[in-house]
Amino acid sequence: MTVTLADVAVRAQVSPATVSRVLNGNYPVAATTRERVLRAVDELDYVLNGPASALAAATSDLVGILVNDIADPFFGIMASAIQGEIGGPGGRAGGERLAVTCNTGGSPERELTYLTLLQRQRAAAVILTGGAVEDAPHAAAVAAKLRKLADAGTRVVLCGRPPAPDTDAVALTFDNRGGGKELTEHLIGLGHRRLGYIAGPEERTTTRHRLEGHRAALAEAGIAEDPRWTVHGRYDRRAGYEATLELLRRDPTLTAVVAANDSVALGACAALRESGLRIPADVSVAGFDDLPFSIDAVPSLTTVRLPLAEAGARAGRIAMGREEPPPGGIATVRGELMVRGSTGVPRA
Repeated sequence: MTVTLADVAVRAQVSPATVSRVLNGNYPVAATTRERVLRAVDELDYVLNGPASALAAATSDLVGILVNDIADPFFGIMASAIQGEIGGPGGRAGGERLAVTCNTGGSPERELTYLTLLQRQRAAAVILTGGAVEDAPHAAAVAAKLRKLADAGTRVVLCGRPPAPDTDAVALTFDNRGGGKELTEHLIGLGHRRLGYIAGPEERTTTRHRLEGHRAALAEAGIAEDPRWTVHGRYDRRAGYEATLELLRRDPTLTAVVAANDSVALGACAALRESGLRIPADVSVAGFDDLPFSIDAVPSLTTVRLPLAEAGARAGRIAMGREEPPPGGIATVRGELMVRGSTGVPRA
């Protein structure tokens, strides 16, 4: 049975006029109302009109790139590389494709909303970057969206994100566990035994995987982890600064700080200096990702280099059909340990 605009209005508990305003985008509507309407549209698989229904299986020249924070170089580098592969002829009738970067701000709700909007626009491809939220209902909702996109002919690629089973999405997943383990093994090899760890948000897969790698290295070296040595925070400089002060308060004898990423590591360095500690003479610091500023830090930052640009470019080529997906639709992208001046032997 055909779903009507009135059916959407009933599901969203708004007037048909409000549904029309949201879909046409020509009148201001409260954000909560708008999201409720879009959710109803998605749940009912409502298509705007007869001609649109006939085109539902077709795709447009639109390519969606989902990022958590476009101001974060981690996402900016990938998005730029993806877009570099999307430009040029290849759209319908040989025309250009339009890349749209969707900034979720780390919000699971916004992620779902953008996927709904891209489905409505019959996007040619959708690329999701970075780690996923570890929440079973949200993961199921995202998987359902990805299946709908794929069924409509949209290519879906996950870049730096764990695989999404039963969705036909191609996954280029970063080896965060392996990189985290190798980084901590390097510090242990220098003689460190009291290592503080600044982890990212607890609900993110990237956080869990990097922390698991760190803990695996400690366990293999026979180092008992003290619960005081781990602090969670955001993936930004301020969080690194605040978490380092907290770690020093909990245990002033720490000889190394391992940070969730390079931005967090910069904050850690600032906190250590303000506390009168030298890097690495008193406390070593290590980051993750090898963002462009890492080599210019003083001292330059020991980190794990993830090939963000290369992975983004490959995701773009796969999304455009110019490169075959990896066998089984999944490829693991490994990092490289970059040893620089911010780590050294622990103080006596």
